[in-house]
Amino acid sequence: MPRNPFLSIVIPAHNEENRLPGTLAQVVDFLRLQPYQAEVLVVENGSADRTLQVAQEWAALHANLHVLHINQRGKGLAVQTGMLAARGAYRFMCDADLSMPITEVNRFLPPALTDFDIAIGSREAAGAVRYHEPVYRHWGGRLVNLLIRALALPGLQDTQCGFKCFRAEVAEDIFRRQTLSGISFDPEVLFIARQRGYRIVEVPIPWYFDPESRIHIVNDTLQLLRDLLTIRRNAREGRYDQVSQPETGI
Repeated sequence: MPRNPFLSIVIPAHNEENRLPGTLAQVVDFLRLQPYQAEVLVVENGSADRTLQVAQEWAALHANLHVLHINQRGKGLAVQTGMLAARGAYRFMCDADLSMPITEVNRFLPPALTDFDIAIGSREAAGAVRYHEPVYRHWGGRLVNLLIRALALPGLQDTQCGFKCFRAEVAEDIFRRQTLSGISFDPEVLFIARQRGYRIVEVPIPWYFDPESRIHIVNDTLQLLRDLLTIRRNAREGRYDQVSQPETGI
């Protein structure tokens, strides 16, 4: 495995023993066909099931698949840990449910996409398609995005999609400034990116609704609102001017 692959795929995994094998099979099969070198980092954090053991079993069979374990829960912490441990020139975060087919990854990378610092999967950009999503979930998501645009990120139509690609230098800069460890880390890292002057582009994707989604509309929206206010306060206090290593507990 080369020291510096072209692509790193970071997969946060909390209680994913059922979905993870199918996801890793698709990712490994896809990467086997690509002309570039790539690595996969599964970041297991605080699972109560066999997620860690499942990931380790796969890593034992594939030299380019690595497993990181942290004790604390929090998707934001898992992604941050993976992004800072990754070695790829491009670093792609990928939800364990693969609600966007892994075959879409190359649309986030050169030569298909150029002149960007961060490319984010968008279910709202022109050309995006949603499959099997209940109406109430769609409008709940639009309400969430309205809050995000109003309080932190005007102009971005879909910050919460779990598929995002960062140039290595940008990932190193932004994720060392991240402070939120939970579900609101997406708008925080994008807010920091804008503060730092990085170019963010939205990539329209096909997206498949997962009925096993763990999102809780009311509770998660309230938490997001609190976190958006925290992001604004952090910005006023200059916290994003500081760089720190995350306390991962690896």
